[in-house]
Amino acid sequence: MSDASGTAESLFTYGRLQRPDMQLDMFGRRVAGIDDALAGYRLEWTDGVDDGLGQPSSGDAHPILRRTDDPLDRVFGKVLLLTADELDAADEYEVSLYRRASVVLASGRRAWAYVSA
Repeated sequence: MSDASGTAESLFTYGRLQRPDMQLDMFGRRVAGIDDALAGYRLEWTDGVDDGLGQPSSGDAHPILRRTDDPLDRVFGKVLLLTADELDAADEYEVSLYRRASVVLASGRRAWAYVSA
């Protein structure tokens, strides 16, 4: 998938954005993912965060990436190829505990990932 400029945005996902129902809600389509991994990070869980609109979430645990710089730490996930508008929609979805960062994945692909703020 590409935007009008012909470029696709790579987004490394490791949680709810891999779910087809979330993709349909957010992007209006299902997005096929490419398996990949991110070294130097570990997956942790946090609960009951702000939903970005000042409302508490459902209290469910939310996965979050924490940088460790330890090459033995590794998070497995999928890369979604998105348009710039779809990436903006993902930014709107994420809460204040996350920030979007550029990372290099095990495959050598550069992608965006939502990491601990």
